[in-house]
Amino acid sequence: MLIREALAQGNSDLKYAGIKTPGLDASLLLAYILKTDRAKLIARETEELSEEESESFCKLIERRANGECTAYIIGKKEFRELEFDVNPFVLVPRPETETLVETAIDIIKKRLQGNSIVNILDLCTGSGAVAIALKNEISMCEVTATDISSNALKTAIQNAEKLLIGSHIEFFQGDLYSALPAPLTAQFSLIVSNPPYIPSDEIQTLSSEVQNEPRLALDGGNSGLDIITHIIEKAPEHLKQNGYLLLEADPRQMEQIANLFAKKGFKDIKLFKDLSGDDRVIGGRFEK
Repeated sequence: MLIREALAQGNSDLKYAGIKTPGLDASLLLAYILKTDRAKLIARETEELSEEESESFCKLIERRANGECTAYIIGKKEFRELEFDVNPFVLVPRPETETLVETAIDIIKKRLQGNSIVNILDLCTGSGAVAIALKNEISMCEVTATDISSNALKTAIQNAEKLLIGSHIEFFQGDLYSALPAPLTAQFSLIVSNPPYIPSDEIQTLSSEVQNEPRLALDGGNSGLDIITHIIEKAPEHLKQNGYLLLEADPRQMEQIANLFAKKGFKDIKLFKDLSGDDRVIGGRFEK
């Protein structure tokens, strides 16, 4: 079987299975089998696959068709032009989360520029995508990240060691702020988080692909706001004067979250849209 024939067949099989991006996924899986990248597949499309390569590709296509996400199959996912290791212990970094990173960068550059050092706390860090992207793009930041899952934190540390050359992030395991050692409890200019925010009852209605991701990173309790509420309630104890809190959440939750921000005394509460035009990030400034 030629590479172009394999790609066509993989695309057809995944499209039949209802996969939204069959061509992209087929090319990523074949590139993984051939230890190359997608761009080089085009130049090699008339090459013949070995029997072993064809069989391996078919098995991966079957796994993808059965709902296992491509990122877990190949063990990596690109985010902010960085290639992160991912596994079933962490959420797969998504394009909409780039809104959280971009908003944080904008705040750091425009509103916190008076501070020589910007201290950032990333709660529910997962793979470390947000924390690492921020440290990579604004090296002057001092970044601390926490996660309740020891396995997720191992993945985040592994990614930081691989992707951050000559700099580091402080990682702590535990439940949100309680993971922080005493000296760090109230010194952050910016707190960011992509927390679990899906209502418990809705998880079973999601695609099989999403349901294969860690429930611990998805389940936001009955309302979807349990963890978000706790983050907002405790944030003032950990923010510097005029510090900011940024949260990613479901667009449907934004009005309720804005009310939580306001009740806690946050000012300048704003919504930020993702590339699809949906309200994806909410933020506010706290005056002590």
